[in-house]
Amino acid sequence: MATLRELKGRIGSVASSEKITGAMKMISSAKMHKAESSLQRQVPFRSQIETIIGNVLSSDARFNSPIVTAPAETRRLLVIVWGSDDGLCGAYNANLYKRLVEYLGELRTSLGNDVHIDVMGIGRKIVHALSHLTMANTAVVPAPDGVDSKTEGAPVNSFMQSLEQKFQTGEYDRVDTLYMKFYTAGRQRPVAAQLLPVLPETFTGAGAPAETGRPYLFEPNPNAIFNTVLPMFLMSVMQDIFTENRASEQAARVMAMQAANDNAKNLLDSLRLEYNKLRQQSITNELLDIVGGQVRD
Repeated sequence: MATLRELKGRIGSVASSEKITGAMKMISSAKMHKAESSLQRQVPFRSQIETIIGNVLSSDARFNSPIVTAPAETRRLLVIVWGSDDGLCGAYNANLYKRLVEYLGELRTSLGNDVHIDVMGIGRKIVHALSHLTMANTAVVPAPDGVDSKTEGAPVNSFMQSLEQKFQTGEYDRVDTLYMKFYTAGRQRPVAAQLLPVLPETFTGAGAPAETGRPYLFEPNPNAIFNTVLPMFLMSVMQDIFTENRASEQAARVMAMQAANDNAKNLLDSLRLEYNKLRQQSITNELLDIVGGQVRD
């Protein structure tokens, strides 16, 4: 049975843990709101790009782009999965890894077992999880230097340009993404999608011009504009993926810290109750010893 001193020590330790988890929750919440604000700031740029694409597609011109044209046969495929560089975010990376294994199985079913699949992890924790991946004709490749789950700005655009180059040179016939999409602070879901070649349905919703019936003059021509704007669209998509991944990671960390904080509070209440009972028992025993001594006298 624990002594009063031992219980007091445990109470102090748990109380410190409660303060730490509470502080970490506040920090993660601030980071999540920062990433969420970044997502909101990116909406006008992406909306404008989609409007331009919609106006171009509404013309009668023929379009041809190397990042839209799919190879006759998919022989080599790259799947990029985003995770976290830091821990203490619950089952965040585990859920992504589980979805990745399922997605690879779906790809094998649709494309066949002869297709070689490279998997690239973005984030130290998901890279560690990928070390356990053992599937036939599947290999894990490293991410470029300087690219991790916290990357933002110009390095993200450079990363997207490198993917376009790998696709256009034939190193990969297809590039897919898998990341945690941010909906709300309490809801994130893993999403897998084809990035390259760009699918026609990607522009569904962007095909309506901003002002229907208004004539447009395209200089030098619609196809040239399309090939200029399309890479910008892909860069905005990649920026969204990195930002949504950061927001989802922090949201998962907020939930994990909240659960840890609740557990610490419950344990603290239990220890305090046990401490008070033991203390009351000790006081009662001392009183009985005093009364017993007086009676004997």
